[in-house]
Amino acid sequence: MQMKNSILTLLALTTVLMLSTSFDFPEKRAWQLFDKNGQPVDYATMAEQLLEADVIFFGELHNNAISHWLQLELTIDLYHVDTTALILGAEMFERDNQLIINEYLSGLIRERDFESEARLWRNYRTDYKPLVSFAHEHGIPFIATNIPRRYAALVHARGFEGLEELSDEAKRYVAPLPVPYDPTLPGYAAMAGEGSPAMHAGPNLPKAQAIKDATMAWSIAEYWKPGQRFLHYNGSYHSDNDEGILWYLRHYKPGLNMMAISTVEQSQVDQLDSTYIGRADFVLVVNNRVTKTY
Repeated sequence: MQMKNSILTLLALTTVLMLSTSFDFPEKRAWQLFDKNGQPVDYATMAEQLLEADVIFFGELHNNAISHWLQLELTIDLYHVDTTALILGAEMFERDNQLIINEYLSGLIRERDFESEARLWRNYRTDYKPLVSFAHEHGIPFIATNIPRRYAALVHARGFEGLEELSDEAKRYVAPLPVPYDPTLPGYAAMAGEGSPAMHAGPNLPKAQAIKDATMAWSIAEYWKPGQRFLHYNGSYHSDNDEGILWYLRHYKPGLNMMAISTVEQSQVDQLDSTYIGRADFVLVVNNRVTKTY
C-alpha cells in the first residue's frame, strides 16, 4: 500500500512538472519607445533630449490610454526640471475658449462651470482633465491652440475663401489670412489622393486639415517666448513626418528647435515596424490590445 501511494505521488509530481514546462509563456510588455532610427530608447534618454527643444509635440492616438498616461508623466517631469519654463497647449481646445480656460486656471470660476461651458471632447475626463488639473494646481499656462470647429467646417465647405467673409473679431481665432498652403505635402496629398478613404468628404478636406495645423502653429508662435518650453498635445497626424503644425510653425517662427513624439500601435512592441521609422524624433509603440479609453 505504501509503495502504491509512493508511485501515485511520483506520477502526480511528474505530471505537474510536465505541465509547468510544457508551455513557454512570453514576456508581456505594453509599450516601448524608439528613436527616429528605429532603435529602442528608454524614457529617461528621451526626456533628456526633449529638454533641448523649444517646442515639443506629443502626438497621440486619441483613444490610446498609454499615450495619455505618458503625456501626463512627461508633463510632470518637465515641470519639475524648471517650474517657470513650461507652457502647455492642446489641439483639444479651441481658441475662442481661451478666456474660460484662463478664468478656471486662475481660480476665478468653478471647475464645474468651466466643464459645463467649455466645448470639451468626450474623453476629457479620462484623458485631458489630468493635464488641465495639473496646470491648475501648479499655475502653468494652458493654451487653446485649435481653430473653432465651425471655421474648419467653413473651410471644408467653401475652401479658404470662406474665411475672408468672417468678421475681424472672428478672424482673431484663425491663423492670419491668406494662409500658406502646399497641397503637395505628402500628408495633404494623401488625403486628396485617388482611393483615399477621405475622398468622399470632398476636395477641401486637406484644406480643412491645413487650417487646423496653421492655426495651432500660429497659436504656439503667439504664446511662446524665449526661455520657455512649449509642450503641445495633438493627434499624431498633425505632427508626423515633419509636416502639419511643424511645417507651419517654421513659416511663422523660423529657427525654433522642435521635436516630436508619435504614437503607433503594433501587435508586438519589441521592434519598430519599418513603416514608422523616421516618422518622428521618438515613436511610442503601444501593444494594440491595450484597452482604449473610448
